[in-house]
Amino acid sequence: MAGVMFAFYDFTALVELNIGLADRLNENRSESFAVMLFDFSEVIPESVEPTLGTLLRTSDSLVHYDHHYFVVMPYTDRYGTGIVKKMVNERFATAVPSAAVCYPADGETPLELLEKLHAAAKNELGIDLDCLYSALNKEP
Repeated sequence: MAGVMFAFYDFTALVELNIGLADRLNENRSESFAVMLFDFSEVIPESVEPTLGTLLRTSDSLVHYDHHYFVVMPYTDRYGTGIVKKMVNERFATAVPSAAVCYPADGETPLELLEKLHAAAKNELGIDLDCLYSALNKEP
């Protein structure tokens, strides 16, 4: 399977790791990685992980919570998230609700990035991701 699965418990640490790698390897601070949310509530659950595994790169990371999947994609900018969204929609033959944030444009800490993702999901998709606050060990 392309894409490595992480426990939701490790989500914040995974974002912190990607921030550290981006800072170490990317001196010009362009959009270094993206975090995407996909809401697969309208997709057959058993098909999600195997299908995502065929789409993602081996450097990408997955975090699963309920029917939400979060994908952390190194060296992916906003344009790249659009390509990934299109690939997912085509492979699942439906418009899978999604939102994305990019580091450092949308935030420079895990808290800033995940709060921005939470706001995007709520405002653009009507999805409440209060689960992100538990990943950050904070109250909503």
